Amino acid sequence: MSEGVIPLQAYLIVAALMFALGAWGVTIRRNAIVVFMCVELMINAVNLTLVAFSDYLPKAHGAGSGYAVVVIAIAAAEVAVGLAIVIAVFRTRRTVNIDEIDSMKG
Repeated sequence: MSEGVIPLQAYLIVAALMFALGAWGVTIRRNAIVVFMCVELMINAVNLTLVAFSDYLPKAHGAGSGYAVVVIAIAAAEVAVGLAIVIAVFRTRRTVNIDEIDSMKG
């Protein structure tokens, strides 16, 4: 291993920790905003894995980076729609606790 190069395993360990932390946050937190942040953490863990494999696989030709850009665009759209729903729910019910939101009726 050459000096100054971070091994693939390090990226994968960090990505696994990020994904586990995000999954843990989604399962235990009740605030919709925090749940969105945890989902974003999991998405970024997947992006880190894609970019790491793209860098370490010589025949990938940067495909992982391209997929990461697509995932970032989809995540941005997901956050925009999700936050719009959370704001609409907060305006009608005055809460973002996902336990108290059990129906989509206004």
